[in-house]
Amino acid sequence: MKRILPVLLDAAQRFSAGIASSTRRMNPLRRRLLLGSAMLAAAMSFTSQPVHAQPWTTEQWTTTWGTAPAGPPPETALQTFTDQTLRLIVHTSIGGNRVRIRVSNELGTTPLTIGAARIGLRAGGSDVAAGTDRPLTFGGRTAITIPPGAPVLSDPVELNVPPLSDLAVSLYLPGTVQATTLHSLALQTNYVSLPGNFTAAATLPVQRTITIWPFLTAVEVDSAGPAIVTLGNSITDGTRSTPDTNNRWPDWLARRLQTERDPVLGINARFGVVNRGISGNRLLGNSPNPLAGRSALERFDRDVLSTAGVRYLVVLIGINDIGNSSPANPVTAEDLIAGYRQLIARAHAKGISVIGGTLTPFEGAAYYSPEKEVVRQAVNNWIRNNDEFDAVIDFDRATRDPSRPTRLLPAYDSGDHLHPNDLGYQAMGNAVPLAVFRSAARALQAEPAATAAPAPAK
Repeated sequence: MKRILPVLLDAAQRFSAGIASSTRRMNPLRRRLLLGSAMLAAAMSFTSQPVHAQPWTTEQWTTTWGTAPAGPPPETALQTFTDQTLRLIVHTSIGGNRVRIRVSNELGTTPLTIGAARIGLRAGGSDVAAGTDRPLTFGGRTAITIPPGAPVLSDPVELNVPPLSDLAVSLYLPGTVQATTLHSLALQTNYVSLPGNFTAAATLPVQRTITIWPFLTAVEVDSAGPAIVTLGNSITDGTRSTPDTNNRWPDWLARRLQTERDPVLGINARFGVVNRGISGNRLLGNSPNPLAGRSALERFDRDVLSTAGVRYLVVLIGINDIGNSSPANPVTAEDLIAGYRQLIARAHAKGISVIGGTLTPFEGAAYYSPEKEVVRQAVNNWIRNNDEFDAVIDFDRATRDPSRPTRLLPAYDSGDHLHPNDLGYQAMGNAVPLAVFRSAARALQAEPAATAAPAPAK
């Protein structure tokens, strides 16, 4: 618009100058009327043209898959790629007709170059389904160098993405690249090629497989639907579930949203479900293991607020704070409650409803003690009995052994007495009442009225 206005002004001035030249011999009053009419007509002709907003102002994007990056890993666990193509497999929650990806160098200390990138539907293994392969660009360029500490979004491409489908994202890494920004517990087989750019290959010449997600942190689709972010630790990350089966509890929630008829939400509700769990993660402090990520309070802006379409946040975190606390400096229920209140306040400031999940049983786990169980019970009592979360999901009730409530139900126990197995994760996903998302939204909408200052006395 700034470029158009000077052109219009110049045209108007030249137009009025021409009229003025041809009316010099007229009666002054008639001349002024004619000039005024001409200028009005010129202005109307310019302003009557519709002004169209840039296309991005009307685009609506929702994250259909996402993970939380961490790192850099210790030298002993650092993976290196040399002139190779990664083919990363991700499972969608909702569908769309256009798609774009988010690539992260946020934990890197050196520039990351993506030499080429493509996306398509997965046919099986590392194969891309025929007719679905699409090249990706970044600002119109096929390659991009990402500065340390930064993410990038690709340009969108047309692709019919079904819900609950597998996508294959191919990234070519020229030179030698270290996977300093990654999600370490993918629970998904991903593929590394022989040397070369094989992003366009329907079948990747596989050198080796990996079970991490390097650099890729989100896939977004064009959708007006909201996204649900699940913020948590290994229990949200799906630790000890069966790899390549999408049996994390957020996966079960995504399936239910696509297949069940709910009296409130209807069927096929267009909710993206985005798993931002990191194994070992804590609410308040940072684990000494860099692959456990920064604390939830620290990574909130990156992993929650940056999620396209985020409207709901499910918080299930705190058991690692309790379990890893020392007798000399124990974490208290009050400490955790203060942390939850910060998440709630920061989410509400951005219009996000916050749903609290009760902490699941852990008696028998390596870091269990009766004193720590007292803290877990106090935290769960606060989550259940206070109205500070917009809604509550009682994961504790869904997974505990009724005859011994401090332990997981044996049928749900993966064997370490902390993490559920596939059946336990399914029980957690089934424990989410789908209508909780409407009730959470209503609670948030009512909040301004409840906290508004009283009207001044007359």
